Amino acid sequence: MKKSVTSGTHTSNGEERVRMQELSSLGSLFEKKQCKELIHMFPRMAEMQGLMERLERAVGRLELLSAGSHRPPGDCGEVNGVNGGVAPSVEAFDKLMNGMVAEFLKKSRILAGDVETHAEMVHSAFQAQRAFLLMASQYQQPQENDVAALLKPISEKIQEIQTFRERNRGSTMFNHLSAVSESIPALGWIAVSPKPGPYVKEMNDAATFYTNRVLKDYKHSDLRHVDWVKSYLNIWSELQAYIKEHHTTGLTWSKTGPVASTASALSVLSLGPGLPPPPPPPPPPGPPLLFENEGMKEASSPSRSALFAQLNQGEAITKGLRHVTDDQKTYKNPNLRAHGGQSPSPTKTHTPGPKSPQSHPPKKHAPVLELEGKKWRVEYQEDRNDLVISETELRQVAYVFKCGKSTLQIKGKINSIIIDNCKKFGLVFDNVVGIVEVINSKDIQMQVMGKVPTISINKTEGCHIYLSEDALDCEIVSAKSSEMNILIPQDGDYREFPVPEQFKTAWDGAKLITEPTEIMVSERPPKPLT
Repeated sequence: MKKSVTSGTHTSNGEERVRMQELSSLGSLFEKKQCKELIHMFPRMAEMQGLMERLERAVGRLELLSAGSHRPPGDCGEVNGVNGGVAPSVEAFDKLMNGMVAEFLKKSRILAGDVETHAEMVHSAFQAQRAFLLMASQYQQPQENDVAALLKPISEKIQEIQTFRERNRGSTMFNHLSAVSESIPALGWIAVSPKPGPYVKEMNDAATFYTNRVLKDYKHSDLRHVDWVKSYLNIWSELQAYIKEHHTTGLTWSKTGPVASTASALSVLSLGPGLPPPPPPPPPPGPPLLFENEGMKEASSPSRSALFAQLNQGEAITKGLRHVTDDQKTYKNPNLRAHGGQSPSPTKTHTPGPKSPQSHPPKKHAPVLELEGKKWRVEYQEDRNDLVISETELRQVAYVFKCGKSTLQIKGKINSIIIDNCKKFGLVFDNVVGIVEVINSKDIQMQVMGKVPTISINKTEGCHIYLSEDALDCEIVSAKSSEMNILIPQDGDYREFPVPEQFKTAWDGAKLITEPTEIMVSERPPKPLT
């Protein structure tokens, strides 16, 4: 009896499982049918879901950008030591700013005063360059006409630093300010190609000229200034290493992003992570350029307006001319030629015309010896043999104009010297890194105490050049000039060698051959200026 009951139980359980499977199959069919009906009812459900996912990703990015814009200054978006979202070149520049630039700022704050103010400007200039590098890492190289606009924030920072130095020439820290002002153009390496590294080194050398003065003044009295010098020079050394690694042949732009333009760059600078605040608005426009003013004056000149009005008359311009009869023509009347002129008009009474204005003596100008920006102006000096320029800088030039019977001495190292429209003028200088040029002058004597690579003589009568032992490799370039002599030191005296003024040219069958004619060497050279 038990067996039958057990057997019956198993049978009922098996039937129940079969029914459950059938019900499950029916449920699956029902669900599939329902889903098909739902998809049929909402055919764009899948597309809407994709749009929602894209919106969620966009919102996430905006939240990250919003968080980045509220970071404190100096925070470059680092999370757990990793600078996310920027190119390796930008990350390396961040290390330079957080390292050497921050150290320089720290040392400058110790010295305080003008040095601290100047250093804050330098830090701001580096922040502007960091923003530019970030933009370059995300965009392709722009058109040339857009580059100047993109570089404007950096150039304004550089100009601000140099202007601060010029306005504080009486500062006790003037050598500090000069070191920074002369070398800060190194930030313009982003516009230099193919080798921006050597350009930065050249600017660093310009700073060394002044930092050596700082070391001379403070190395035995205040070591804080010595530390300041080291921290500042280290910036440019590290920048050279950075350029060599990431921008060897010039600034590296992105290869995949859109082409940079003024509008797109500004959007990146305003939304980029860890960027400094946008630069202040540009200063109000300055006075019009000198050439523009002259052009406006000429355009508004009444005499010029009257001239153009007469020319525009066309054929009517001849209506005011008087008819000349045959008896008034000189070539038909020998008597008129004998008397030296025409006979008076029979119809009009001859009245003497107004006398021509007498020539006024040339206006006498006040003599000038002053530094204007980077240029020393020496003008209208007469009978002065005590003219001296002693405080020179590597990037300065000297322009000597219309000086006579005078002598000028330039000490130190200078970029270039120009002598224009001078007579009986003497020049003594130590070192020139560029060129010394003599133009439209007469009876010039020049003595080189140090080195000069090139001397140019143009449209000049009489020029004597005394070279030093260190300047024997100097190149002399001359054109349309005469009486030029080069004096070479030999055995404690000078030996004179004339520069050829005459040349002979012959055709050798294939080309012209030009050679200077021989000139006898003077046995009694003039005495040097010193």
